[in-house]
Amino acid sequence: MSRRLVLQLSVALFAGVVAPLASAQQILKLSTTTSTENSGLLKVLLPVFEKQFDIKVQVISVGTGKALELAKNGDVDVTLVHARSSEDKFVTAGYGVNRRDVMYNDFILVGPVNDPAGIAGSKDIVASLKKVVASNTKFISRGDNSGTEQMEQAYWKTAGVKPQGSAYVSAGRGMGEVLTMAGELQAYTLTDRATFSAYRAKTGLAIAVEGDKAMFNPYGIIAVNPARFPDTNQKGAKQLIDWITSPAGQQQIAAFRVDGEQVFFPSAGR
Repeated sequence: MSRRLVLQLSVALFAGVVAPLASAQQILKLSTTTSTENSGLLKVLLPVFEKQFDIKVQVISVGTGKALELAKNGDVDVTLVHARSSEDKFVTAGYGVNRRDVMYNDFILVGPVNDPAGIAGSKDIVASLKKVVASNTKFISRGDNSGTEQMEQAYWKTAGVKPQGSAYVSAGRGMGEVLTMAGELQAYTLTDRATFSAYRAKTGLAIAVEGDKAMFNPYGIIAVNPARFPDTNQKGAKQLIDWITSPAGQQQIAAFRVDGEQVFFPSAGR
C-alpha cells in the first residue's frame, strides 16, 4: 500500500471519528412549553441564536410539568417554562442552575362568542369561573400538568367550585389542540394570550376575561445542573441563557408579533 493511500485512509478515518463528535457538540436540547412553539416565537428566536453560535437546537415542546421532568431526568440541556413555583422547586432540589427571568405574557379565559356564562368583559377570573360552573357550560382543561393547567387548578381551588361530570373535560393535550377542541365544543378554556392569538381565527372563540393581576404569566429559563448530569451541553445551555436574556435576545422577543400584536414582553434584569 502506498504512503499516499495510507495517508488518505488515515485522514478519512480521523474525519469519521471527529466529525460525529464535533456534530454532537453543536446540538443543544431544549424542553419548553407548547406556548413558545405554538405561538411561533421559537421559529423567530432560535434561527438567530443558532446562526450566531453555530448550534442546532432540538426542541421538545410539551407542558411545563413534562418539560421540567425531562430536565430532571437529564434528557435535555436547558428548559424554558412558565410555572414559577415549580421552577423554584426544581432549582432548590438541585436539578437546575442559573435560572433567569426571560419574558412574560398573560393568561386569558376564552369561550363561545355568545358567552353563555355571561362573563365577557370581566377582569375577575375567580368570579368568572364560578359563573362558568353555574351556567353548566363545558370547560376544557389542558389536563397535562402544564403551567397553564397548574394555574387553572389554583383558580378552581380559590373559587371553591369546579365543573362536574361531562361539563369538565381533562384533555391531556397541548394548548393549540385544547383551543381547537374548545372551538369545536363551544366551551371555555384558559389559555396564554400568545397561543390564542395564533389560533383565534381557527377556533372562532372570543376573549371573555382578561386583565386580572392573578393572570400574570412569567417565563423562566434554567440550565440542567451539570453536577448531576456532566454529559449535558453546559456550554450551549449557558450560551442560550446568556443570549436570550441579553439586549439582543430581549429585542427579538419584544419585536415578535402575532397578527400585529405583541404577545410576549421581555423581563430579563427587571
